[in-house]
Formats: sequence, structure tokens, C-alpha cells
Amino acid sequence: MTTPDPDGVLAEQLLRLTRRVHRIQKRHLERRDLGVTPAQSRLLRTLAHCDSPPRMADLADRLEVVPRAVTTLVDGLEASGKVRRVPDPTNRRVIRIELTDDGHKAMLELRGARRAAAEEILAPLSDEQREVLGGLLVTLVDGTPVRGRNC
Repeated sequence: MTTPDPDGVLAEQLLRLTRRVHRIQKRHLERRDLGVTPAQSRLLRTLAHCDSPPRMADLADRLEVVPRAVTTLVDGLEASGKVRRVPDPTNRRVIRIELTDDGHKAMLELRGARRAAAEEILAPLSDEQREVLGGLLVTLVDGTPVRGRNC
């Protein structure tokens, strides 16, 4: 008989929670009919937190994905009018990505969808449990190297 691996069980629980969070967020996004995928939503949130329009490579680094993945996301968001490619003012060969007015409006809707999803996910927890979970998550997130501070 093998003994249970507590770290393996915990890792599996974290993966299950991550999948649940994605499903719930996707459902809330679909209810708002924004035509935005969870991955596109993440890119829009990243853009909204940038001080100036980032390069595609900066976005890829920040999102921890390959540059080709960012190109696909930007293509879809550009086609729906939520972002646009703009030339870098100091180097015309560099293209930067910025939110459009429609992108800013979509961000407001996305924030509402994320809040609703968070409320649903966290509903079983008391305020104290939420505070403890928040502290634990900060510890786990801060335990990984931070990459891509270009935006």
C-alpha cells in the first residue's frame, strides 16, 4: 500500500481550482456577450495596467507565453476593434499595442464579469478565510520569479 503524497494531493486540488476558476470566468464572460475569450481578457487586463503601449514581445513576456500566441490574441482583438497596433514614436520598426475606446469599454464589462466570478468562487469562504487565502496566494505568487516589467 502506498502512502498518500500530500504535496501531490495539494497540487491536484490547485489544478482543479484553476480549472473551476476558468470555467466560471468563461461562463460570466459569455453572459456579457463581449466576444472575448479568457486569454484575450487576460491580454486586455495586462494592457490596461501598462503605463504606455507595450511591444508584442513585452506582452508575451508579461503573459509568460510565446510571442506567436500574443500575435493570435492581438489579431482577434484588433479585428473586434478592442486594440490597435501603433508605431513606436522613436523607432518606426517597432509596433506597440494599445487599447481602443471599445477596448476600454470592454474592460469595464470584464471587471464586472471577473467580480461576479470571484463572488461565486469565494462564496463558501468567510471573511477570515478569504483573508488567509489571500495571504497564502500572495506567498505562492511572490515565490515565483517575476518577469517582464516592461509595462
